[in-house]
Amino acid sequence: MMSWAVLAFDLLHQTGKLGALLLLFWSMYEQNKQVADSMLVYTILTLAYVTNSSYGNQDIGALWILLMIELDSTSAGDACLVVSILLAGLVCIYINYDCDRQRQVFRKTNGRCLIWGNSIKGLKHIEATYFTTKGESKTNLLLTSGWWGLSRHFHYVPEILAAFFWTVPALFNHFLPYFYVIFLTILLLDRAKRDDDRCSSKYGKYWKLYCTDVRYRVLPRVY
Repeated sequence: MMSWAVLAFDLLHQTGKLGALLLLFWSMYEQNKQVADSMLVYTILTLAYVTNSSYGNQDIGALWILLMIELDSTSAGDACLVVSILLAGLVCIYINYDCDRQRQVFRKTNGRCLIWGNSIKGLKHIEATYFTTKGESKTNLLLTSGWWGLSRHFHYVPEILAAFFWTVPALFNHFLPYFYVIFLTILLLDRAKRDDDRCSSKYGKYWKLYCTDVRYRVLPRVY
């Protein structure tokens, strides 16, 4: 019963967001007798985002960017540039989704799955033992293959880039539209550090082994 209630709430939430988007879309068309390419890019990326329920961090920024694009009402002009921005945003949304999908499938199957063509025998992972607050010993599998072999929090990279491509249709006439991208970057980098500290405390020596296999925290070869 609870799961249906959560599903219904999420549907209403996303429907409300789409309703506001369509109203703004229609308002722009009524006013200018056309829709700016910036709005088209934003609309398509929003539809792609709504289909990905795991992509929740954009909720705060969605309305902000929407209002900024409406205020700016700019046009990139170059069709190739518009298409490139759109495709880049869609790729980032897909990669973010695929990162979460790999982790969920790996956990659900207890490692008995295919990731980038590797099965359980070729799938890199670490069996980490930890103790609960009640003193019970438990084991988790830490994935070090696929996207999760590139960095420990690689899924934040496409999330930040998607926010950038979501914003860039407003162009660079002023700073305000990019406030959310900067805010999200700071938020996720701080979260990555806090997650690492928590996992280090939880898994101890196994987390050190994990960090040896997956050296970078967020951006491969950089951080």
